[in-house]
Amino acid sequence: MSRAKPVLQETLRELYLDSFPECLKLADLGCSSSPNTLLLLREIIDYIDATRKQLNKKEPMFQMFLNDLFHNDFNTVFKLIPSFYEELRREKGGDFGQCFIVAMPGNFYGRLFPDHSLHFIHSSYSVHWRSQVPANLVSELGSPLNKGHICLARTSPRSVHEAYLDLFKMDMTLFLKSRSEELVPGGRMMFTMIGRNASVNLLEDQVSNIWELLGMTISDMVKEVLLYTIFVCLCTNAYLCACPLNALCELFRIRLTLFDWCSPKKEDYKIFIT
Repeated sequence: MSRAKPVLQETLRELYLDSFPECLKLADLGCSSSPNTLLLLREIIDYIDATRKQLNKKEPMFQMFLNDLFHNDFNTVFKLIPSFYEELRREKGGDFGQCFIVAMPGNFYGRLFPDHSLHFIHSSYSVHWRSQVPANLVSELGSPLNKGHICLARTSPRSVHEAYLDLFKMDMTLFLKSRSEELVPGGRMMFTMIGRNASVNLLEDQVSNIWELLGMTISDMVKEVLLYTIFVCLCTNAYLCACPLNALCELFRIRLTLFDWCSPKKEDYKIFIT
């Protein structure tokens, strides 16, 4: 999140200076449920507050929609809201605009909001998860094509790669189409995702190697506790470390930050799309 902060601030500044909305309507897609859930909203409020003071503008109201799947523990998030409000009142004072936080459960690979209802949509490390496990991952005899793996591995058949790629294209097309219809004219969207350099061979891809290592660990755990091997055969991760896809929305910028997983001093593979 710290690496994406300058991009977030630049995007918010462009949005705010373009329209000066009285109520800034925001959405965080894939918000999860932890104390970190409200960090994004606090970052947005602090930056907009500093910007409007520089311009001598009235503080806008904020309405934040927190989105995740239906089984997300929103009750945990709701319990954090009173202290969040109290901290805002204590630090910002009486001239601070009101803030409203609501939940919007649902799958973001489809519509979540009415037409032209949001100024800013944000998603961090969520859109590289697929909507479902791809179909046709079994042979004609019914055996798993990606047996023993939880991801695209070096030994995965070409058909498995193609199945994940087809699903990625379908998911991202629907995601971008839905968001383009939900944003107001001139609205902004920013999402951060893990990516992979398309020129790097899968055999040399460090991100894939990490997931393979996790898969090997799970397999060892399965053997250790003498669980049925069918668990591993059917445990397929709906994750794809993908390359950028052409967007249906107007792209203001795509920023790639490279990371060598073996060297923490280097920067990481991220894609900031706004």
